[in-house]
Order: sequence, then structure tokens, then C-alpha cells
Amino acid sequence: MVILRQGDYVWLDLKTGSEFDVPIGAVVKLSDSGQVQVDDDEGNEHWISPQSARLVRPMHPTSVHGVEDMIRLGDLNEAGILRNLLIRYRDHLIYTNCGGRTYTGSILVAVNPYQLLPIYTAEQIRLYTNRKIGEMAPHIFAIADNCYFSMRRNNRDQCCIISGESGAGKTESTKLILQFLAAVSGQHSWIEQQVLEANPILEAFGNAKTIRNDNSSRFGKYIDIHFNRRGAIEGAKIEQYLLEKTRVCRQAADERNYHVFYCMLRGMAGDSKRQLHLGNAEQYSYLTMGSCIQCEGRDDAAEFANICSAMKVLMFTDTEIWEVSKLLAAVLHMGNLLFEARTYDNLDSCEVLSSPHLRVASTLLEVDEVDLRNCLTSRSIITRGESVTTPLNMQQALDVRDAFVKARNHSQSPAITRNHSQSLAITHNHSPAITPCRMHGERWRSRPPQPDPKASRRSIGLLDIFGFENFHVNR
Repeated sequence: MVILRQGDYVWLDLKTGSEFDVPIGAVVKLSDSGQVQVDDDEGNEHWISPQSARLVRPMHPTSVHGVEDMIRLGDLNEAGILRNLLIRYRDHLIYTNCGGRTYTGSILVAVNPYQLLPIYTAEQIRLYTNRKIGEMAPHIFAIADNCYFSMRRNNRDQCCIISGESGAGKTESTKLILQFLAAVSGQHSWIEQQVLEANPILEAFGNAKTIRNDNSSRFGKYIDIHFNRRGAIEGAKIEQYLLEKTRVCRQAADERNYHVFYCMLRGMAGDSKRQLHLGNAEQYSYLTMGSCIQCEGRDDAAEFANICSAMKVLMFTDTEIWEVSKLLAAVLHMGNLLFEARTYDNLDSCEVLSSPHLRVASTLLEVDEVDLRNCLTSRSIITRGESVTTPLNMQQALDVRDAFVKARNHSQSPAITRNHSQSLAITHNHSPAITPCRMHGERWRSRPPQPDPKASRRSIGLLDIFGFENFHVNR
């Protein structure tokens, strides 16, 4: 039988039947001859009778105030881990080690504080430079430092995997590691600035507002940062994968399309918008399906300025930026095309309703308007050297339009390379924003830098896995 005293910490197992049904921490407040009052970690009061005493068990001392490394928890179970994270989070200690040095490497658990904490300053970078794991309080800079100096000492490539639920802060963690590596490499260069400035572009074309996160990455990315023999950053390669293509054409309720569309419509100069025949976000079907145009806390106009500035840092020309804008505008005009059902030779068919959107889209894509119309309303099959054309019904035509737009948005997979004294190579597997439309016949022809066989180049890889979302019904 458990004897409870005033001030004892216990585990309270309420067995609510919920999927999140785990014991919760509590402290004994009153203990008399009949019942025991306990207050749980959420501030709720519970009265425990002798008959329900089995719901209470003593808490190990290590779980009372928490530990920096959870391998030291006496209650090393789900309840103990969750409470340890909770009490540290309440003290604004968002980082906790998990297992110290294991065979899989150093493991750090981070909880998103949803606020800016003063723990990422230049002084913090200095404090965590060239320190062993566990020597300082848990911090993402400790992981970055461990990667960098393990690479230097052991002359071996390193990798850091950042995983978690949507909204957990993976992308921000990636940027913080890049910030640390750029600072600790010792030689601030144009290349380092380019690596950091790639983020605004990647986020604009791959992030969107969802019901779980106002800046959710709808793709995964792997950043491979290259260092020379002196430990300075000399280049990087970014690979993106598993882009959510459907979002370009459809969004769930209270969600938005990719940020770049709203930023462009809010931040682009009036003359440029008139050349592209653009209006406000409310006028485009692809931007209003989620009935959410604004994103609280985001300044789309200011973000557009940041995107353009980042492109300049990455040495995009004005012509290349304009080609990007034309392709984005064409996507919006394509989304406003309307179809009307018809019957042709007893076959269901359709026609594109007359509107300026088809003309503008064909002009921006630099294709013939009639050819574009025919491609949207019919399909051709070549059999035995003969071409057979079949009309599409209205639903099929809508599907073809959306498939065309998604293909345009996803098929842009060139390598953007820039030749400098030190080179940055970024490989994009999607994102029309970072390449002119291939219909124009334009491609960058700059040749990737040839590796020096005498150089001893090492790399640190950062894998920012897409967000895992936990829904009762997953569509």
C-alpha cells in the first residue's frame, strides 16, 4: 500500500480511454484519514479515495524537477519523458538531450516555444563552439558544433536529421544550424550568405498556411554543405523532394496556396502587375479554395521584397526573375479558365468559355492560344502511325487543366549553378520560381565547378524531413 504525504510527487493514471491516455504528474496537497487531494500538472484537483489508490504510484525523484539528459530519468517511459519536456518548457528550456552519445549519434529533443528567445546570439555561438556534448546545457548549437568539429577532427562527413510533426520547428532548426556553421567556419564569405539567403526562396515556393501551421513546409529538403580543408564553407547543394503538388490546385478549408502567389500579388509593383494582367488574390480560383487569403502575422508585401532580395544575392538576373513571375501569373490565369459542356457526334465534349484568361495564359507561356485550347479539351492517341483525337467532357477537361498546372509546377528540375571564386550549387527538383519556363527554350548553361582531386573536401548534410501530421481521418 502506498503511503502519501503532503508534498509528495506521484503519477496519476486517470484511464480516460483517450488515445493520449498516459499517467500525468501530480503533487499531494492534503492527506487525511479519508481521502487524498492531489493537484496535477495541468492545475486540476483530484480526490483519491482508498478504493482508487491503485491509480496513484510514487514518482521517481529524477522526474520531479526534470533532467537535461533523459537517459537519467528513473521513470524512463512515455509519461516520464512528456513530463520532463513539460516542466523544462515552462522554464523556457526548450532543448533536452536524449541519450547523450549513442550508437546513432547525439540526439536532441526541441519543443517549439512559438516565441523568440534570446538564446541564439553571437555570444551563444561562442559559448558552444568546440565543446563536448553534455559540457553545456542542451542546445541546437551543441549539435551543430558536434557535427562541425567531428568532421574536422575525424575527417569524415557528418549528417544531421531533423524530424517532427508539422509546426514543430524543423525548418527553423535547420536555419539555426546553418547560422552556426556559417559563423564557426571562420571565414565569412559571399558563399555563406548565399546559403543562408536560399531559405526565403525555398520557403516562398514550398511553404504554405495549413490548419496546423502558418508556415508549413510542404516538401522535404536535404542540404549538403561543403567545406574546404581549412573548414570554410565553399559550396552547397540543396535537394528537394515530396512536394505537395495538389496544393497548387486545391486547398482545404482555412488553408492557403503557396506563399509566393500571395506575396507576388501584394508586393509586386503596379506596372509589373498590369503587364501580367494580375489583380488581387480574391480574383483567382486557385487562391480562394480554402476561403483564406490573409495569414495572421505575415506581411506578404514585405515577404515579396525579401524574396526578390534573396534572388539578387543568388545572382538571378532581372530577366530570370521576370520569367519566374510570368510562369506564376500563367498558373493563376489557368486556374480561372471555365468550361462549358457540349455534345459532338453523340460524344460528351466541352469548350473553353471565352475569357481573357486563356489569351493571357497562352501569351505568358509563349504558346499558341488555339493549341492550348485544343490540348485542354481533347486528347490525341497515335496508333499504327495514325493520330486519333477524342474530345474530353467537362470534368476531364478540368482534370487536364489541373494536371497541366501541377506538371508545370513540378517539372522544373534544373541545376542552378553559379561560377564564383567559391561556388554554390543548388539543385531544385521543383519550384518554377527558380527557373524560367522550359517552354521558352531558356536554360542556364553555366558549368558546374570541376572538383579538384587534390582537395580534401568534406560535407555536413542537413535532412529537413517533411512534417508528420496526425489526423483522425487522413486524406
